[in-house]
Amino acid sequence: MKMTQKHFTPELRSKIEHLETELNKLLIELFNKHESNFLNKGLKLEVSLEKEGEDYFEPGYHSSAALGVSEETVDLIDLHVIPIWKCELSLLGIPVSKKVVGSKITGELLDESIQEVKQEINEYLKEMLEMDYNK
Repeated sequence: MKMTQKHFTPELRSKIEHLETELNKLLIELFNKHESNFLNKGLKLEVSLEKEGEDYFEPGYHSSAALGVSEETVDLIDLHVIPIWKCELSLLGIPVSKKVVGSKITGELLDESIQEVKQEINEYLKEMLEMDYNK
């Protein structure tokens, strides 16, 4: 869900922190649950919560949940990324790197619930486990 700077409140900051914390817990839980299934197929499952930047409301900050599947030889087979929050500087809806007249700070927040994300990740993991990697 897109947001303008007027939506950047302490409540939004708390919501972003909560989403990042809950999704990190979810990633760890699902990793622990499914890691052995991937190892049995000769695959490696990796999960991480990626963050860049210091302040949620400064352009350049972004966070996402990432799941990767690779072969034992470390060749990445697939990467699934779920963006959580992204703050950027834009002009007429187009991201820009420097502040120019008319540019605005905007943010985009994950608009799915934790339950919906969990379902999405479980479907992704199931799909990855069902694939035939010997083709």
